[in-house]
Amino acid sequence: MKQIALPLSAASDSPPRIVVGNANAQAIDALLEPGTWPFHSAILSGPPRSGKSLLARWFVESGHGDALDDADRLDEDIVFHSWNRAQERARPLLIISSRRRGSGEDRWQVTLPDLGSRLGAALELEIGAPDAEMLGELIDVHAQMRGLSLDPSATDYLVPRCERSHVGVEKLVAAIDRLSLERKQPPTLAIWREALSELKWTMDLNGDEPKAS
Repeated sequence: MKQIALPLSAASDSPPRIVVGNANAQAIDALLEPGTWPFHSAILSGPPRSGKSLLARWFVESGHGDALDDADRLDEDIVFHSWNRAQERARPLLIISSRRRGSGEDRWQVTLPDLGSRLGAALELEIGAPDAEMLGELIDVHAQMRGLSLDPSATDYLVPRCERSHVGVEKLVAAIDRLSLERKQPPTLAIWREALSELKWTMDLNGDEPKAS
């Protein structure tokens, strides 16, 4: 499992890090080769808290090109003119969207015909759900960012019981951190269990993905 340290201009003692795993490896590989993108443009979509904005910042500050975050929530004229500028300057443009292009209830449905045709020509990239290995790494990274010391056995216990999502990991580590502070004690097995109970996650005996009860 790899991590990308973000070269952010506002340095901090614990700079954000991007875990590279099954959910985002293909997208990151494509971000490293913007010269191959059709029409100098790519659309990156994915679930909440999956690192899309962090990847956009890394992409820009690494000098790979420009980025337009939350494009699916912007005025379509702004996206349209940004795409045109990318063509004029022959400079890669990474377009970030929480929703995928296409049809459907939760899809990014563009109403401006000229914009729709242009976005349809862009490279489509997507961040998926993390697997068990990536979940473990995400738990460790979120704990490190909070200055939370977890026993090495924590990931073995938590990963099978954690919701398989980026948001789920963030909520779980936040709950463990808060309970540890409230009880003024290191995060023990009892605290891990209480955090999982608070989040009301259940897992059937077949080991399927935990779900909210």
